[in-house]
Amino acid sequence: MSKVREWESAALRQIISGKESVVALGGGALLREENRALVEDSGTVILLAANLETLVDRLQHDTNQRPLLAGDLRSKLASYLGDRAEHYASFPLKIQVDGRPPEQLAYQVQVMVGRHHLSAMGEYDVLVAQIAREASLWDNLRCGNFVVTDENVAKIHLDKIKQAIGQDAKAVIIPAGEDHKNLETVSRLWKSFLEIGLDRKSTVIALGGGVVGDMAGFAAATYMRGIDWIAMPTTLLSMVDASIGGKTGFDLPEGKNLIGAFYPPKMVLADPSLLKTLPECELISGMAEVVKHGIISDPELFELCSRGMDWVKANLEETVKRAMAVKIKVIEEDPYEKGIRAALNLGHTVGHAVELVSKFELRHGEAISIGTVVEARYAERIGIADKGLADRIAETLIALELPTQIPDGVPHGEIIRAMRVDKKKNAKAIRFALPAEIGRVELVEVSDLESVLDDGR
Repeated sequence: MSKVREWESAALRQIISGKESVVALGGGALLREENRALVEDSGTVILLAANLETLVDRLQHDTNQRPLLAGDLRSKLASYLGDRAEHYASFPLKIQVDGRPPEQLAYQVQVMVGRHHLSAMGEYDVLVAQIAREASLWDNLRCGNFVVTDENVAKIHLDKIKQAIGQDAKAVIIPAGEDHKNLETVSRLWKSFLEIGLDRKSTVIALGGGVVGDMAGFAAATYMRGIDWIAMPTTLLSMVDASIGGKTGFDLPEGKNLIGAFYPPKMVLADPSLLKTLPECELISGMAEVVKHGIISDPELFELCSRGMDWVKANLEETVKRAMAVKIKVIEEDPYEKGIRAALNLGHTVGHAVELVSKFELRHGEAISIGTVVEARYAERIGIADKGLADRIAETLIALELPTQIPDGVPHGEIIRAMRVDKKKNAKAIRFALPAEIGRVELVEVSDLESVLDDGR
């Protein structure tokens, strides 16, 4: 047996020194400390655990008989599981496989690792990883790279991002904030691209939040009929929502994101460690989108959010991975928003209007939080949701220190007018994504917008 383990260690060293890959190991492969240290230093280890009944059933139907399990299969398996219980329990990432199909397990592994390959709207990867540790990615970048960031992000992250890229990348720094998400700023980006000499072989790197990503992506989409761009989100909001899906654009005075294009990046690289420098108010704001994703299709994520900001701060990576996975699953099914992707607009029809009417005094996430509760109460009134759902959603948002009611002094008439020019309208009605229960959203055409805001309070 010791000779077999020697061969096993040699094979592991050879595999790990090669290209990135998925390696399936037997249950005893990491009992040897040398092997465990090697794989844990080189990648992510996930334990696939099965109970005794599952293992017995599988092995009884396995034509490949195992000599070490000859005889009383059940008792020998039970003995092995008992002897290795402490070893298996020491792995922090674990998936219970009993009764679950392979495709579901593969998806859960993807979520846990934070690596996805999207293909519904162009081919690109979405990775949750530390930027400094992904040096091999930059070897594949095209020449002439150009960083777009804003004045707040530049002070904290620009120099180390340039160092991580390992190239003499030039940068343009634009003013921070939603009120600069306009044609004037996009024009400035186009001119900067020209001045620096970007061509169709160049790559634009959008380093920042959703505003930077939207504008840099739109500028890349329209410069020389389209050049490559990479999203490096620095806010929770952009990591779990804005950077994924290929939506780019800018605002008009009449409303948010009225000018834009579907133009996906060549890669999204989300580094949760960047969130540690984010002002707490911005971290809290981003949690509105995380809660939204839990409501759409991940009830467990919603329940985790109800634990409040202390849990979130201690589990930033898990928060990003789980919320990101919800959006990826939706947009892969419906990349151009012909159907189910509209579920991602939960809270946004009212929220965008409230944000605009507040003259952006409310942060985006704060406005979406308010919009989510307002729309949930409307869903209850029209019978889509059971009574109490809106209060349950509001309690979770309040636990995250987010607002849940339209502030006094924000006129409802102006909110309704803003909704009427919302990008989700058709000729007669606006399509709302309304929560039916935690984990499910329904799309509803609404023509009486006053009734959405009038909850009788």
